[in-house]
Amino acid sequence: MRLTTKGRFAVTAMLDLALKHGGGPVTLAGVSQRQNISLSYLEQLFGRLRRHALVESVRGPGGGYTIARDLDRVSVADIITAVDEPLDATQCGGKENCLDDGRCMTHDLWSTLNEKMYDYLDSVKLSDLVVKQRAREEAKVRILQDKRAAPITVMELGSKPVPMSA
Repeated sequence: MRLTTKGRFAVTAMLDLALKHGGGPVTLAGVSQRQNISLSYLEQLFGRLRRHALVESVRGPGGGYTIARDLDRVSVADIITAVDEPLDATQCGGKENCLDDGRCMTHDLWSTLNEKMYDYLDSVKLSDLVVKQRAREEAKVRILQDKRAAPITVMELGSKPVPMSA
């Protein structure tokens, strides 16, 4: 499988939207800034995502994009296939003309890998990614709070005080 920037950026942008789900439309400019993805590239991706009914656009002031389905009904495979990202580990693109217009010896291996990859990515829903991302963000906040709350003591070494963390 060759997952290119197109597929990665589409999943990242959709996760960004999902994290803002329920808070109104999200601008592509905001996604672009938060995720460091070119605005023009996002516009292309979101055109495809909209055509596949994964996002809806809201026009006018306060407009932007929202996710068109429940988060647990949008899989990573849906996103990747919507932006025309091939999930194919075969050399022949599934045409079985890998070797002199015939099947290569390992065609079935790579075809099975394709199925397993698709099944896995289809099993991962945006709602799963949101839960994991929010847990990651909460863990970062706890770590920062713990660092701020740690008492600092000063020990005398000779005549010069040296701060020490407990």
